[in-house]
This record gives sequence, structure tokens and C-alpha cells, in this order.
Amino acid sequence: MNGRAFSRRAFLAGSVALAPVARALAQARAQAPDPHIEDLLRQMTLEEKAAQLTIFRSPTASAAINPQGPHEPTREEALADAGRGMAAGYFNGFDPAFNRALQQRAVEDSRLRIPLIFAGDVIHGLKTTFPIPLAEAASFDPELCRRTARASAEEASALGLHWTFAPMVDIARDERWGRVMEGAGEDPWLGARIAAARVRGFQGDDLRAENSLLACPKHFAGYGGVEGGMEYNSVEISETALRQVHLPPFEAAFAAGALTTMTGFNDVAGVPSTADRHLLTEILREEWRFPGLVVSDFQSVRELIPHGFAADEEDAVLKAFTAGCDVALSDDIYVRHLPALVRDGRLAEAALDQSVRRMLRLKKASGLFANPYRSLDPGRAAKAARRPEALALARETARKSIVLLKNENNQLPLPKTGKSLAFIGPFVSDKDQTLGNWSLNGMPELAVSLEEGVRAALSSDARCTFTPGCAAESEIPGGIEAAVQAAREADIAVLYLGETGKMSGESAATTSIVIPHCQQALAEAVAATGRPLVVILKHGRALALQGAARDAPAVLCSWFLGSESGRALADIVFGDFAPQGRLPVSFPRAPGQEPFYYDHRPTGRPQIGDVTDFTARYREVANEPLFAFGHGLTFSVLDYGETKLSAPRLSRDGALKISARIVNRGGRAAHEVAQLYIHRRVAAITQPVRQLKGVQHVALAPGETKEVVFELRPSDLAYVQPDLSMRADAGLFDIWIAPSAVGGQKASFSLD
Repeated sequence: MNGRAFSRRAFLAGSVALAPVARALAQARAQAPDPHIEDLLRQMTLEEKAAQLTIFRSPTASAAINPQGPHEPTREEALADAGRGMAAGYFNGFDPAFNRALQQRAVEDSRLRIPLIFAGDVIHGLKTTFPIPLAEAASFDPELCRRTARASAEEASALGLHWTFAPMVDIARDERWGRVMEGAGEDPWLGARIAAARVRGFQGDDLRAENSLLACPKHFAGYGGVEGGMEYNSVEISETALRQVHLPPFEAAFAAGALTTMTGFNDVAGVPSTADRHLLTEILREEWRFPGLVVSDFQSVRELIPHGFAADEEDAVLKAFTAGCDVALSDDIYVRHLPALVRDGRLAEAALDQSVRRMLRLKKASGLFANPYRSLDPGRAAKAARRPEALALARETARKSIVLLKNENNQLPLPKTGKSLAFIGPFVSDKDQTLGNWSLNGMPELAVSLEEGVRAALSSDARCTFTPGCAAESEIPGGIEAAVQAAREADIAVLYLGETGKMSGESAATTSIVIPHCQQALAEAVAATGRPLVVILKHGRALALQGAARDAPAVLCSWFLGSESGRALADIVFGDFAPQGRLPVSFPRAPGQEPFYYDHRPTGRPQIGDVTDFTARYREVANEPLFAFGHGLTFSVLDYGETKLSAPRLSRDGALKISARIVNRGGRAAHEVAQLYIHRRVAAITQPVRQLKGVQHVALAPGETKEVVFELRPSDLAYVQPDLSMRADAGLFDIWIAPSAVGGQKASFSLD
């Protein structure tokens, strides 16, 4: 028996809070003709129209994340192009003075005086750098993510930007993929809420405000499913997986008001996403009625040729544009080929006009026609950079992103007095690796190292040493010997191990998600001293921990924490702040388990108990994580009581309350993140063994008991059906309130 259908949009609208800027989306959907824009279109030449669909990399770009493009304008060329109306805008130029000069040429010298738009890759802050997005996701706190995006927008808009190519909302389930660090992890429920929060944060309450930054959720779509976790690789996923796993964060971002999106480098089932009509037109435009702008990824229109999807540049332009890609990024390929395609009759000018109309509407919605010098005040930049309140937020976010993975014998927190401490590892005094990848315009020289954070937290006469032991990926002569001697002379050894910023991020896929060999050798040597050991991990992905790094009594997952890294770590290590982070990705037992994620579908031969033969598992390891999605300890001891239901059945127009009591049996205050999971036992398409459906943050004093109460409605139980509709069927469900994806006491109910 099939139940009442629930649209995915209705589901998201009911479960993701919408920002005031969502009104702009509704207004844009109305598509009422704008006389000013229509008048501009009538006056524009084909070349000017094509130029409005071209974004160039700024000649002042401070970092070259991507390869050199076929047409990278110099300062003089950019100024000349702006004066001729031959560019829509520029990106990654964090220079408000030069951007203002470009804008002046565009609005004072060009024939139609159409303002430029300035974009950039603002992924996790700029001069104030926040934790990498994956780390922020570990807070399980969308509101915190909204606040950091808002602070990033304040700083980026002061540096002359109107638009960010963020948030990256790809669901990533293979930790070998370097861009795991750029998103919110493996879960679509959490990813959707964080996507919406970041959009609201970037854009603020008014898109025309000086401090608003247009959001651009990316990469549409399925990029997180690249085969083998290899960057730029192909994607083979079913339509069901696309819609149930990869698309929800995009829908949530659009519901929150995002008016642009970016394609990916990947193909899906053999069709590159930049030229995928099914994605860009059938789903995005026709199903979702998305009125905004689609921009290619960096030169991804041109890359249709090596993909084997287009014969030459002209063919690539025709296929990308007719599929629904409005704008070519960092490439003059549209400028050189769109006019001829229209003149030859292979492309209707009305189609070209529609894309140009979207760009002009976007500029108008951003207030650029009314105030072209919006966000282009050079004097504002110095005042906005590294403001005290932004740095305080960076420290707060970093603390809340740290995950306590293990803490045997209450090894943490460390004492501030009475014990000597040896801090060992390549990152203990390092500043350069505090920020992580995608920290354009960051200032590592001003970041706080672990050594600086520890020294600030302790008195001047504290007994502590700082020894590198090795470099990140190579040995130091005598380094291990010096580290062993430092450990032997201390009461407690703290190892700070992991990745450099370049070991995760774009173009940083890896076949083995382990700590580099030289660091592992250092860990084994220090562990052999027998000193009590704490391991702090620096990383942009889940790691397959081995040996001493896995077996240490205490292990902290700290990611790349940004500008205030050292202070935040000291806050946790010395117990001035209780850890509250939770894993947004599963830590496997071995690299060969990847892709590995908690909400996998059941098999016909699941591993149950100690049975190993003829079950779904590898010979070497059990089919379970080392540390599960949602896992994270506190400095106290918490017990979860029975999962209770307000009724055994959920009616079609009703709601079900689910509750459990959580007791703090330890002697320290704790911040717990209670999680609600469900499992549909029987479905038309097999459903995951567990799915996250709710999160609550709970503060518990020592000895305190609190009850957490969640509410489920039938719309929360909808799933993608064989006909691709979103519907909640009648049936039986298991449900847990748990501290992670593998805990909690199970209860059951039925949907009528």
C-alpha cells in the first residue's frame, strides 16, 4: 500500500529554515519582465551578450589554484575589456582598489554601462581563516556554520567581492578524495542543513547590502561520487542515489535563497555535468523551477573535448550552452564562439538572451545597477580584516570542531601544573599548516601554532618542550632520537601528526589515507618509551589510523582549524572547554574499506556477530568503522536510556514524539550531541541501515539528567521511489536516539 506523496521540495521547506533572501528567489521565479533589462538586451550586440556570460580570472589573483587558462588578461587588458563591456566580471581578485578601477571603466566608459560582478573562492574565510568546512561540519551546528559564513562575507565583501563560489555541498563518501575537506561530509540530512545555513550566512538578509556575498552551491551534481576517490574522475551512480543522496543539499541551498550554482568537472554516467541536459535543464530548470545562473567550473566547457564528449571548441560551447550552462568561467570560449553559433542559425538568439537575462537579473538583485561601487571601498578592507570578533568566532568554531575520539583512563584533559609535557611532531611549532587548503588570502604568519597556544595557556615556569621529530613527509637527521629523549624526560608525551594542507583539497586524492610513514615511525618510537601518550591529528579527511596513532590512550581529531588553531587546541587539551565535536565522516579500519559510510544499504548476507564466512565483509577487517559517523566523546561519562515513543503508530496527518533520558554520570560538565536515526525495514528500494533524522545539543552538569525529545512526521520518512517520486509508504520502522550511528537503544513503530 502506497501512502500519500510528499514532494522533496515540501519536505525541505518544512525541515530547513528559510532565510529572508528566499523572497528574492520567489520574486525571480515570477520572471516578470524588467523593462531596463529588456531595453539593454535590445541594444546589445551578440559579442556583448556573449561577454556577459564570461567570467575571467583577475590579473590580481594572489594564488593559482588551477592551471593557467587560455586567456588570462593582464591588468591593461582587463581594464580595456571592462571599458568595452567585454566581460561579465572577474574572480579571485582580492583587491578592492583595482576592482573599483575596473568597475569605473565598465560603468563610465562602456557603451551600455553594465556593471561588473566580482567573485572569489571564499571557502572558509580569508584573512581571518575559519576551520575547514569539514571541520565546521563536525560541530553538527548549522547555526555556527551560518555565523562563520556571515563573518567571511563581511571580510570578503570588504575586499571587493560580490559573489563566492561556495559552499561546496557535494556529499563525499570516499575519503581518498581530496575535496572531502571542502564539504560537510557523508550524510545528506546534515549536509542539507549546513548547505542552507552557509547560504544564509554568505548572503545575509539583503542581497544589495555592502556586506552581502552571493552564494554558489557546487558542484552540480554528483562530484562527490568520483570513482576511487580520484579527482576529476567519472561518476557512476543510479538516478535513485543521485536524488536521495547527492541532490538534497542543493535543494536546501536553493530553498535558502541561492541564485547561482556551479557545474562539476565530473561526468555522470558518461555525460559531463557541464553539458548534462538532464541535470541542468530537466532537473534544475523544469522540475525545480530554478531561475538563477549556472556557471561552469574552471574551464570545464573546454574540458568537454578531452572528455571525448565534444569534437572541438565550437562543439563544446554548443553542447554546454544548450544543456543549460549559462556562464563560462576563466575562459573566453563563449565570447569567441557563441556569436557565430547564433549567426549560423545553430543557436537561437532567444536562448542566448535568456542566459544574459539571468546574469543581468543577478547583477540587479545584488544592487550593482543601483550602486555599482557597492563593496568596492578600499578603505573598508583594513577595518574588516581580522576583526577581534571574527578571531573570537574562529577560536570558538575551532574548539567546537575538535572531536575527542578516545580517552582511556581520563588521559585528557592534561594538567597545567605538576607534570612535565613533551609536545612532539612536525606541526607542534608550525604556522604554515594551520589554515589548510583553500585558504586564499589567508595569513599563516599570523596564525597561532600549537606551541604558541600551549605557552599562552600555561604559566611561564611550566615544564614543556616542543620537538618536531621529523618533517611532514620526510625524516630529520637525529629527529626521532631527539623526540624519544624529550619523551623520556617528560611525564606525558603529546604527538601532533597528520597531513599538510596540500595533502587534502582539490587535486589531492590519495590511494592510502594513512599518516605518512616518517610520522608513523616517530609515533612508534615515542610510544615505545612507555610514557602516557596523547595523539592530536591534523587532517582534511577521515584517516585509517594504525599502530601507535590508533592505540594511544587519547586521540583528538582536530582537522585544520584556521587562524586560532593553537589557542583552540590548548582550550581543549587543558580542559578549559569541553569537547563537543562529532564525526561527519566515518573513520575506516583500513584504507581498502573505502568508500565507507554509515548509511549503506543492507545486503542479503550481512555480517552478524562473530560470523565471518559467506558474509559481506573483507577477510582482514570487520565491516564496521574504527570510529563511527556521529562519534565523539566528552570529558565525562554519559548514559543513554531507553528510546521511547509517544505511540506505536504514526498516522498520515500526525506526528510522533521520540524521547530518551541522558544521564551525566561523570564529574565534569558535558556538551552532548544527541542524534535521531531511523531504518525502514521493507521498501520498494532497499533503504539504508540507518539514516540521520535529527540532532539536539544538550548541556549536562555533573550528575544531571535531561530528556531529549524529537518529533517525526510522515514527510520525514519519504524516500525516492522506483518512479523517482518522493513518497512515504506505510510500513515498519526502527528508531534510535543515540550518541553515534552505531549506538542507542532501538524502538519500533509503524506508519499507517
